[in-house]
Amino acid sequence: MALDVAEAKKAILEFCASKNKTKFYFNDFTKLFPDEKSRDVKKILTALVNEEAMEFWSSGSTTMYGVKGAGKQHASEGED
Repeated sequence: MALDVAEAKKAILEFCASKNKTKFYFNDFTKLFPDEKSRDVKKILTALVNEEAMEFWSSGSTTMYGVKGAGKQHASEGED
């Protein structure tokens, strides 16, 4: 991966903060890094989830990413 992991994490969190929505598809993040392999972008997103900076959100058929604590996430929907 040519991209610095810390810089990529920062870019992802800044991207999320700059939008008027709270849930993002995986492809939203691959567009941020067009020269990177999608697998490498996935590793960065997984690291952010493991660090609890971001979290998964699932509608049942689609899994999305969201900044932890932003918007309507699983904790506010009554799920544990």
